[in-house]
Amino acid sequence: MSMAPQPERSSPPPAPAGGTPIQSIGLTVTAVAALLIVVSVGARAVIAHRGYLTYDDFPLISMAEKNGLAPDYLFGLFNNHLMPGGQLVTWITHHTGGFTYTPYLVLLMAGQLTVSIALYRLLRLMLEPGWAVLVPLSIFLFSPLTLEATSWWAVGINMLPMQLAMILAVGAQVKYIRTRRPKHLVTLGLSIVLGLFFFEKALLAVALVFLTTLCLYTRGGPFRSLWTTIRTWWQSWAVLTNISVLFLLFYLARSTSSLRRPSSVDEVLTFITQMFGNTLLPGLIGGPWEWMAAGDGAPVTAPAEAYRWAALAGVVLLMAFTVWLRGTEAARGWLLMFLYTALVAGLLGATRLGSIYSGVAGAVPRYIADVVVVAAIAVGAALCGVRRDGIETLTAPERPRARLLTVPRALPVMAAVLVALMVSAGFTTLRFGDEWAVKKGRDYLLTATAELAAAPAGTVFMDQPVPEDVVGRLSQPYNKQSEFFAPLEKGPIFVTQSKVLSAFDEQGHIRRAWVNGVGARPGPRQGCGYRLSGSPISIPLRGTLLDYWHVVRIAYLSDKDTSATARIGTGEVVPFDVHRGLNEIFLLAYGGGDFVEVDLADRTAGVCTDEITVGQVVPAPAG
Repeated sequence: MSMAPQPERSSPPPAPAGGTPIQSIGLTVTAVAALLIVVSVGARAVIAHRGYLTYDDFPLISMAEKNGLAPDYLFGLFNNHLMPGGQLVTWITHHTGGFTYTPYLVLLMAGQLTVSIALYRLLRLMLEPGWAVLVPLSIFLFSPLTLEATSWWAVGINMLPMQLAMILAVGAQVKYIRTRRPKHLVTLGLSIVLGLFFFEKALLAVALVFLTTLCLYTRGGPFRSLWTTIRTWWQSWAVLTNISVLFLLFYLARSTSSLRRPSSVDEVLTFITQMFGNTLLPGLIGGPWEWMAAGDGAPVTAPAEAYRWAALAGVVLLMAFTVWLRGTEAARGWLLMFLYTALVAGLLGATRLGSIYSGVAGAVPRYIADVVVVAAIAVGAALCGVRRDGIETLTAPERPRARLLTVPRALPVMAAVLVALMVSAGFTTLRFGDEWAVKKGRDYLLTATAELAAAPAGTVFMDQPVPEDVVGRLSQPYNKQSEFFAPLEKGPIFVTQSKVLSAFDEQGHIRRAWVNGVGARPGPRQGCGYRLSGSPISIPLRGTLLDYWHVVRIAYLSDKDTSATARIGTGEVVPFDVHRGLNEIFLLAYGGGDFVEVDLADRTAGVCTDEITVGQVVPAPAG
């Protein structure tokens, strides 16, 4: 095999007026591709606009609100993800538009547009020219498996840069294979760095570059192909290895292990069945057609059994046709996709199985959104064939059947395939949009914001978690109301004690506060309960509390103004004011045990109480 550098292809001489037939076809294909890209991005914008920010978006925005652009913020881990690029873009977007969804939506659509254009350019670079290139392009453009990446900010800010990095890295490697020019090695390295700046999973782009080279740019059996790949393009692997090692050293020093062990063989089989049967195979042909709601986040795939078998049959039919058409070259294309998918499945299984989410891990499209890029490349190689110009390792003669895709009679078939794919994906996308439009976080925020604007002066709250389906407890402390509402210009005022306290209900309405928890045992004095005067008194509770932060509500009747202290068991002493007459006080206190001790500063004061509750703040019962 020749190791001499190959010169870049020179530009062809100017074509006569009207251009050659090949050039005319190329321009027409590009025009149709541009139209498909615009339709795809426009449809996704409509679907995304029906929803709103959700789940992890709110903690990301809260972090941007409370932090400056310091290294600790940018390079701090979020849910064990290293994503300085995502933190940076979120910070800029938040300080531009706050809770307004439009800036986030515009950036997601701009990202999708960029990735789509980059993928088309890659397909034109890699594949034999012709109308067939529109098929792999459409598989990516209209795949419902990437809807989360263009609707959900926390997903898109990771996945879209990763997809772009994958495309740019493969393109740089293809150019280096053809020309051996060092500048393409620089582009290759920078592409990986770009992806890693936004998402540590972008390290899989390194594997994709290697697998693409192995499967599409070598010939022979497995061992010969592997040796050719390593020996011939060792400069690429040197660049990628150095970047990978440096990144892993930095990331692993800051992260905690996410590796888990499956609890059973059935768990593994369920995961594999879901990933391939529910998600990947249906997604390649516009499925899954049916979704299952997943709270305020994006829905998960849930196709009926008949749909799963139909998807399997459709993909097998496509594989068989392309192998008949292009033989080993098509088989290598499909091998690329399944090798990469196996890597993703292994990584996903090692980090998700054995957790509370393992039952649906294989049905979550965002986990395999990067596979859609690889699927487009693989299907393109299998259907169109890889361009052989300037590449000595691909000089095998073209199979005659491949010419079927270049003659005019293939156009109606190609058009029918594209229409069927778009109709299938359109149906699935609309159903996704119906689920995505349901946003508890949006409704909770809008309701709370409106009620805060109308609330009287002096309305105060104690910091409590927002509803679980707005921000989950796994995101604490960012599930607290103080964090959630922090980006608001006129947010709620939080206190640690108050005579008059308010609380948000599950819908975001402001209501009078109450305490739900362990109450005091009835006092011994008829009409008074416990009389506080002269010395501290311990009031027994109906249960025992663990040492933690609790809210104490004390309703009392006092004959004069004074001050007092309270504590739960042997916990921290909390001072508060006592006012003459019938009143109540809410106190935030740390402690535990089976009693509450109250002590008055004025020994001559007389205070009665028979209503003490220790627990959590909740909206008061109606009536």
